[in-house]
Amino acid sequence: MLIKLVDQIDLNEAFQYLQTPAAGGTNLFVGTVRDHAQGKQVVKLVFEAYAPMALKELEKIANQAKANWPVEKLLILHALGEKQIGEPVVVTGVASAHRNAAFEATRFLIDELKKTVPIWKKEYYLDNSVWVNAHP
Repeated sequence: MLIKLVDQIDLNEAFQYLQTPAAGGTNLFVGTVRDHAQGKQVVKLVFEAYAPMALKELEKIANQAKANWPVEKLLILHALGEKQIGEPVVVTGVASAHRNAAFEATRFLIDELKKTVPIWKKEYYLDNSVWVNAHP
């Protein structure tokens, strides 16, 4: 398992990490900064986390995925700091013998991350900014 809070996400490294001859299906979800939220134009985002608790929660989610699906390899990466439009901020990925398990486990990882991991973001708009839970 590869679970990290990082400054930058390298998608090639993430994909390379998941490579294994035992996997016939590799699924990678990439969440990026979009240019709008709450009906406003977004300029950038800033992410912060309580790292010890966030990493503990991410590991818990990863272990649940491994218990529920035949996972060969798994990764969860979340970026912290200032991020621009289009930049990747979260990646979940699973390599499994079959595609169904890879799809289902990857979806589980991102959905549970959004529900439980203490990560916050500050959305910067053209006229103001606001802190919000990154994963409502």
